[in-house]
Amino acid sequence: MYKAFTPRELNELLRNSDDYVMVDTRSAAVFTEGFIPGSVFICFDGQFVERAVNILPADRQIILITAAGREETCAVLLADAGVNRVAGYLQGGFEAWKDTGGAIDMIINIDAGELAMDIPYDKNLLVVDVRHPVEYAEGHVQDALNIPLADMKDPGIIAHLGERDNLYLHSALGSRSVTAASLLKIQGYNNLRNITGGWESIKHTKGITVVKEPGALN
Repeated sequence: MYKAFTPRELNELLRNSDDYVMVDTRSAAVFTEGFIPGSVFICFDGQFVERAVNILPADRQIILITAAGREETCAVLLADAGVNRVAGYLQGGFEAWKDTGGAIDMIINIDAGELAMDIPYDKNLLVVDVRHPVEYAEGHVQDALNIPLADMKDPGIIAHLGERDNLYLHSALGSRSVTAASLLKIQGYNNLRNITGGWESIKHTKGITVVKEPGALN
């Protein structure tokens, strides 16, 4: 039902057309270690359909990159949600792409302890909290910028990020922040760090000042 693109076919397709978006559904830990440049990360083991609906462009066809055996499952889930733009999937997944010498990108992971060590010394450090505003209000890193994941595709909002900013992204547990990092990579931001463990780790780490919004204290 869905076309299986070989790595060579996918490479040619992406080189000659802007009508496609790659969606990588592997785990966050695996994705950050290596992915095809331009891929959007949306983890299958999570709010896969909801996030796909909210963040994927409506005018581009989707090519799936999945763990072995999940290609059809992902496509069917999207179709059931009204996302009927799946053109196919990468045959053999990311490993096949890597084995043929395709270009690879990565996202650097750090833990909350490393964030605590960097904050006093990096004047360009900016913590970007991609959780929902209500989550942010209930507690966040001091001076963190709140850009919810769904807003990461809006160029007007992303314009608040400076070219010299060293962006330290986090979500609640670490999945949404990887999706956010993948979206920022597509828009040309490369000074990125993903904080593993997210807010649940940050709030228990010494050396990081945590504040609440006044309205959240009531």
